[in-house]
Amino acid sequence: MEMRSLFGFDTSSFVLESTKQINLGRSPFIKERIDIMYRGEYVEDLIQQANQLPINESTFKVLFIENPDKRGEIPFAERKKIAREIGLQLKGKVDLVEPQMFFAIMPVGKGWIFGQYEKSESVWLKTQQKPHQYSTALSTKVARAIINIAVPDINGVKAIDPCCGIGTVLIEALSMGIDIVGSDNNPLVTGNARENIAHFGYKGEVLLKDMRDIQEYYDTAVIDMPYNLCSVLPRETQMEMLASAHRFAKKVIIITIETIDSYIEEAGFIIKDRCTAKKGSFSRQVLICE
Repeated sequence: MEMRSLFGFDTSSFVLESTKQINLGRSPFIKERIDIMYRGEYVEDLIQQANQLPINESTFKVLFIENPDKRGEIPFAERKKIAREIGLQLKGKVDLVEPQMFFAIMPVGKGWIFGQYEKSESVWLKTQQKPHQYSTALSTKVARAIINIAVPDINGVKAIDPCCGIGTVLIEALSMGIDIVGSDNNPLVTGNARENIAHFGYKGEVLLKDMRDIQEYYDTAVIDMPYNLCSVLPRETQMEMLASAHRFAKKVIIITIETIDSYIEEAGFIIKDRCTAKKGSFSRQVLICE
């Protein structure tokens, strides 16, 4: 679902080709990226094209990236040879130990691509250990994916997490530069959320407010309802919460351990997409509602 939100489509392939350049640090599922400079039917086509590249002022290294969809098709020795042949065509200084930039060649479909290469950094791992933790809170990996689903394009978007708990979603959003505010009706957790946010050096607003009292309007909202594990909310309360969300947000991502489709639809939303996220012995439904 994150893939569909970020790129507008999904694929069962391990490789996705798109004209959209997504910052690698955003998604926990994007491992690496090649910014395509050349493509050809044969390796020889790329060798000829690579020779035309302007002089590279930075030191570089060429990698052969094995396509997971074609794993095992090309022997290791052959992969090394291809990377070396491409590298010999580039004008500049090779550094196999600490290069300033990387290039990569990879087989795709019935041809080949070549371009500048970048590997993802697991940014979400840095925010796993918080001063305050809840066993039922979303994992940082899932929280990061959910905020990408909620805000695929961060420019000009105003977001809210009205049941923010200890701030897991807020922290991931703030780390991406997303304009987001948090709120919760529990004074204990709002204090914990503020401490967690400050622990990582971020600045974010966390209000002590029941979401039913929110008056401001937001482009998108993320509503996590894990507290149903501890106390079953009456249908009337859930309906009031969903009706409030319909009033103050254009798009809402609802995370719930219960099936509440009828409540969501009765509140005036249309469920656009959905998936299931598992943590430990229980699973959550993630729904995009508009």
